[in-house]
Formats: sequence, C-alpha cells, structure tokens
Amino acid sequence: MAAGDVLREVVERTVVSDHVGKSGAGLERVRLRDGRALVVKRVDPQHDVTLAMTGGGPSREYLLWRDGAFDRLPPGIGHAVVDGWVEGDSTVLVLRDLGDHVLSWADRLSPDRAARTMTAVASLHRAFLGQAPPDLAPLDLVLTLFTPRRIRAAELAEVELMQLALRGWELFGDAVPTDVAEAVLGLLDDPAPLVTALHHAPATLAHGDLATVNMAFDGDDLVLLDWAMATQGPGALDVARFVAGCSSVVDATREDLIGWYRAAAGPACDDRTMHLGLLSAMVWLGWNKALDAVEHPDPAIRARERTDLAWWVDATRTALESGAI
Repeated sequence: MAAGDVLREVVERTVVSDHVGKSGAGLERVRLRDGRALVVKRVDPQHDVTLAMTGGGPSREYLLWRDGAFDRLPPGIGHAVVDGWVEGDSTVLVLRDLGDHVLSWADRLSPDRAARTMTAVASLHRAFLGQAPPDLAPLDLVLTLFTPRRIRAAELAEVELMQLALRGWELFGDAVPTDVAEAVLGLLDDPAPLVTALHHAPATLAHGDLATVNMAFDGDDLVLLDWAMATQGPGALDVARFVAGCSSVVDATREDLIGWYRAAAGPACDDRTMHLGLLSAMVWLGWNKALDAVEHPDPAIRARERTDLAWWVDATRTALESGAI
C-alpha cells in the first residue's frame, strides 16, 4: 500500500480541538468506509514547538516507524502508527484511534498498572540497550528544551508554554535552597557537564516524554504515544521524567516507581544512572515544579506541589553530592 492510501476511504472527518498536547501539532479523527477509526496528526517545525526545538523534522515518531524501529519493540510495548509520510516541511502520521484507552490527566494509575508500566518501560530500555536506532532527537536539545537561554534565542518567549517555563525559572531561585538553585540554574546556562555524563551512561532508546497522557492500555499492551522527543540516552531519563510529571496521578510512591523500574531494568540502570536521570528531570521540569508550588491557584495543589518540590530538592542534592557529574 502506498503512503496515504489508507485515507482514500475516509467518510467522516472531525478536527480534535481539545487534545491535551501543548506542542502545537494538529489532530483530526477520521472514520473509514470499513468502520475503522483513525487519528491523523500533522506536525511541522513552524507550528510544533518541541519539533522545532529538538532539531526539526521529519517527526521522530515517523522515522522510528519508517525505519522499522517499532518492529523491535518488546512484547508488552506497543505503538499506534499505521502510516506516515512527509509533505514538504510537514510530517503526516496516521494512528490507530485508541479512544478511551488513552489516559487523560483525570485518570489515575493503580499500583498494579503503575508497576506494569515501569516493568514494560524497563523491557523497552533493555531491548534497545546499546542499540538505539539512528535519527533520534539530540539528547542535549531534549534536555535543554525549557532553558531560558534557548527559549529567548529561538524567539519563543511569546509562546504560552514557554512563557510558563520562563516564569517558573524566575520563581525557582527563591523556591528552593540556594545550593540546589545555584547548581540547577548553572546547568541551565551550561548543560555540558550533565550532557557529557549522560553520554557515558548506558544508552538506549528513551521515549523522551513519558507521561500518562502519552499512554494507552490496550489489552495486555502498554501503548506509548507521541515519540516526538525520542532520544538516545539512559532509560532513567524516562523514569525520572515520569516521576516528575505524573506522581500526582499515580497511586504509588516515587520510591515504588523507581524501585519497580530498577528491579526490571538490569544493566540498563545503576545508581549513578538514576542519579543522572533525576538531576536531568530537575533541569528539564524544575520550572514547572516551582510554578505549581508557588503560583497554582488551588491552595491544596500548591501544598501538594511544595511537598513534591521538597522531594526533588533532596533527590537533586543527593545526585550532586554523589559525584555523578
């Protein structure tokens, strides 16, 4: 079947205007004559901030599908790509419509599902350990996605997501102890020590944006969506990003999540690698932690996020004191 042929039998189209993604990608639901439901996703560097900031097109998700990397996914891990092609500067992806199987921020992960998720992600990292596919997003560009220096250099300070990042970093220095603030803000200005240390850690295919809203549970499979920032690096990057972004919707502790992953990851993760992953998550999402801890309009959420930020301060300090970088 030629690229795009799958859409020749479309009988119904609906633009998706309420999806949770903040990158700027366009989504459309379509129904085929045979009843199949699909999602058409169009991304280009002009409208997709994460694609522009991580090296431009074509979409990494498309390249992983086109080059057969998704065929190497281990049992228990799935993807949603049915077809894909490039149109000028844009990449078109046709995805299975997984409907209510896709998680939203309103969904919580039970301890069982959380453990299954960490075990499945560990199997992904083991499968690609030392054999990451080519053409992934450069690790340094993924890691520094939300740094003030890059946001201003790319003239993206008026983009809503980037405005929030800049505001969060403004608050960060006063929201955390001086030793941690100086170290993290220093890495924002010069991430080279962290990037170098990550390059010396066990390398694998990292999803790059592991979050509940990029997941679906389809039978026994964990389907990972939105591989736009897939990169080569230690698997701990994925785990730390998940813990940083999703702990509030998981019915398990941060230590549980890390422990389940470590138990299943084998050579894909050791103590130093996990320290680097946690430090990377603070460099990536520290702005979001500070923003919610200081300015979230819901006082209950502010209190929760202050507790969470304190945990991350301790984890960051431990990572720095460990000599990981």
